[in-house]
Amino acid sequence: MSRALATVDLECVRHNVGALRQRLRRGCNLMAVVKANGYGHGEEPVARASLEAGATMLGVATVGEAARLREAGFACPVIVLGPLAGDEIGEAIAARAEVLIWTLPFLRTLMKAAHGKNAQLRCHIKVDTGMRRLGLYPRQLVEFLDLVEPAPELELAGVMTHFATADEEDDDFFRFQLHSFEDVAQTVLTTGYTPIFHAANSAATIRFPESHFNLVRCGIAIYGLSPFQTDAAADGLKPALSLTSYLADIKELAEGDSVGYGCTWTAPRRTTIGIIPIGYGDGFSRRLSNRGRVLAGGRSYPIVGRVSMDQITVDLGPAHNLRGGEEVVLIGRQGDESITVEEMAGLLDTINYEVTCNLSPRVERRYRG
Repeated sequence: MSRALATVDLECVRHNVGALRQRLRRGCNLMAVVKANGYGHGEEPVARASLEAGATMLGVATVGEAARLREAGFACPVIVLGPLAGDEIGEAIAARAEVLIWTLPFLRTLMKAAHGKNAQLRCHIKVDTGMRRLGLYPRQLVEFLDLVEPAPELELAGVMTHFATADEEDDDFFRFQLHSFEDVAQTVLTTGYTPIFHAANSAATIRFPESHFNLVRCGIAIYGLSPFQTDAAADGLKPALSLTSYLADIKELAEGDSVGYGCTWTAPRRTTIGIIPIGYGDGFSRRLSNRGRVLAGGRSYPIVGRVSMDQITVDLGPAHNLRGGEEVVLIGRQGDESITVEEMAGLLDTINYEVTCNLSPRVERRYRG
C-alpha cells in the first residue's frame, strides 16, 4: 500500500496522441512535449508511449532533460525549447539536441561553440509574434537567415513561434499572431529554405487547424488534460493520471472538537474523521485546506482542517462503512464519482498544468498499459 501513489495509464497517453494526430492535416507531424518530468507524469514512460502512438519528436525545456532522454536510449529528434546558457551548448551537442536561436549574440556564441567542437547543430529560429518572451522580431529575420546560411556549424531545422491566447475565447490576438507567422513563413520560403514551421500548442492544435503548419507541439493534451481548463472528454481526451492514498486511521470527534494546525475547523456535530497520509510535501496544495474533497468507498468527503506537510483529514460524518486501509482517491474516479485535475485547479485558482507538475518526487509513480 502506497501512502501517495500516482498511477499513469500509458494507454490513455497513446489514445490522446492518436486522437490529436487525427486532427492534423496531411504532412503535419506531432511533437510530444515531455518537459518538467512529463508534466509530473514521468518523462521516459510518456515519451515512449507518445512515440509508439505516432509522435515523431520530443520537446523538453532544458539540456539536462534532453540528456536524460538520450541516456535512456531515445534516438528520435529532441528539441530544447528553453534558452541555453553558453556553457550548456557543449551539453546540447553531446546530447544531439536541437536548439533555439533567438538573438544575434547567442547565434554567434552557438556558431563559435559548435565550430570549436567540430560539430553541426540543428537549430530552430524562434520568432516573437506577440508572446514577448524568447524570440526575435520578424523584422530581424532576414539578418538571421543571412548569418545562418553560410555557417557550416548550423543546420536550419525549423522556424517557430508560440501563441499567447490560443486557449482564450477571444481569438483576435491569436489571429494577429497567426497572420504574422504566416508572413514569416513566406519570407523564409522565398529565401530557398524549407524548414519545419511550427506554432501550435495543444489548444491551437484542437481549435485552429490552420495553425498546424508542418508540426504541432502538444503537451497538456497528451496527458488527457484540457488546455481550456474544461472537460477534457469534450475534445476526445482521456486523463492519464490518478492520485491515491489510503485511510491511515479513523477517529471519533465530539461536537466542538477541532482538527489540525491552527484549529481552523471545528466539528459542528458528533462525527468521525479520516486521516490520510498525503500533504503539501507530496505536492497536494495547502490551499486545499477546508475546501478540497476526496473519494472513499465511492463517496465524496470534504477535507477539513489545514493540509499539513504529510497528512490531511476529511470529515466522514457520524455514520459510514469505511475501514482503515481503504483506498482514497484524490484525483481520478471511484465508482460513479470523479475528481478531475481541472476541478482541483479551479479550487486553487490555477491551471491543471501546475497541479500535476507540483507532484513531488516522493509520490510514487506506477505505470500500466
